[in-house]
Amino acid sequence: MEERDYIDLLELQQRIKGSVQDAFPGRYWVKAEIASWSPRANGHCYLSLVQTSGGKSVAESRAMIWKWNYQRIVATFEDMTGQRLQAGITVLVRVQVAFSELYGMSLYIEDIDTAFTLGQAALERKRNIERLEKDGYMDMQKELALPELPTRLAVITSKTAAGYQDFRNHLLNNPEGYAFSLDLYEALMQGEQAPLSIREALAAAAEGNYDAALILRGGGSELDLACFDDFSLAVAIATCPVPVVTAIGHDKDVHIADMVAHASVKTPTAMADLFLDAVSAQEKRALETVARIIHACSRLVAREEVRMVSADARVKRAVAGRIGALEQALQRCIGRIAKGLLGKYADTARLSDSAAHRVQFAAQARVSAEFSRVALKEALIGASDPRKILSLGYVLVTGKDNKVLKTVDKVGIGDRIGVRFQDGSLTAKVDEVYSDHLDNNKANIA
Repeated sequence: MEERDYIDLLELQQRIKGSVQDAFPGRYWVKAEIASWSPRANGHCYLSLVQTSGGKSVAESRAMIWKWNYQRIVATFEDMTGQRLQAGITVLVRVQVAFSELYGMSLYIEDIDTAFTLGQAALERKRNIERLEKDGYMDMQKELALPELPTRLAVITSKTAAGYQDFRNHLLNNPEGYAFSLDLYEALMQGEQAPLSIREALAAAAEGNYDAALILRGGGSELDLACFDDFSLAVAIATCPVPVVTAIGHDKDVHIADMVAHASVKTPTAMADLFLDAVSAQEKRALETVARIIHACSRLVAREEVRMVSADARVKRAVAGRIGALEQALQRCIGRIAKGLLGKYADTARLSDSAAHRVQFAAQARVSAEFSRVALKEALIGASDPRKILSLGYVLVTGKDNKVLKTVDKVGIGDRIGVRFQDGSLTAKVDEVYSDHLDNNKANIA
């Protein structure tokens, strides 16, 4: 058998190690995704880094963080980003390439660039905004109308969140005593599962009869609030059938969820003020309407009083004129009778006193009859005087068109009517209407 030249495995690994150390003598920044993350009890952390393309791994390497770097790296990353180091995060790490004869090649991680992680989130946010604008989601909620009196509210948040308690106290304990109906739909407000949790809560709230759905979350770090830049959550908000109002983070924070919502405010307390102001505006408009109605009614009553006084004066003048005309007619009648009697019976002067008395008696009877007729007409005129009618306890009733009502057929329940007495007037609201030809089986209040 032919002898072959060979080297043992250890020598091969030592040659590779030397080549690796010669080829990579310094420190290198490497972009990769953390595929696995395994802190150990001894203080070291073992992980694997991977690069993918088209959903498949195209490169993978073992890596580790020694215990003397581990606490510093983890604390700095979480403090700067607000996120835990864990599998699934794409990071930019500074590594030293090492080769072990026993374990092969490894990367010793000495630092992580937190600015890169934040930048990746910003880039993903920009892509989501462009996609939402392209697909027409940005303006969907803006086309919905928030009711003028929004009092039935679905609140999506965590019941233990301080922002939720601030919102409830400010809204429900308002000094004006405005009443609101609040239903809580609990959801996670940060972390990887938050977008799904909020979407499910939003879908449940959309099935209720609410004026608006509110998403509340107090302040936090940028990555704590990164879930509100999630594309799927933004689509769920945009397509919600009721107006969605958001209050997420602090004054400086504007998230994609805020952009697609019907409206957004900076804090949960400002959210409460939004609805308190809406109800207050409605109350102000209602009070202004009542004031205008009262003013209009006062003017109408004053106008009717002037019309009544004018009508009273016209009646007086008509009665006085009629009585004067009757008196003149009576005097003319008496003159004609006297003249006719004197002319016709001048040649009968010689008649007996008894005949003269009979003529005189007839004339007096005629005059008395005329006086009786005049008195009767005067009594009839006086009886038709509105003041006389009102003094007997009767009233004049006017409808909503300010005309005197002569039948109940023109009056409906809830109408406002005017009632004129001898000494004044009032307005009333109709509670019941009874008709003699329709409601014979009802007890007539009159």
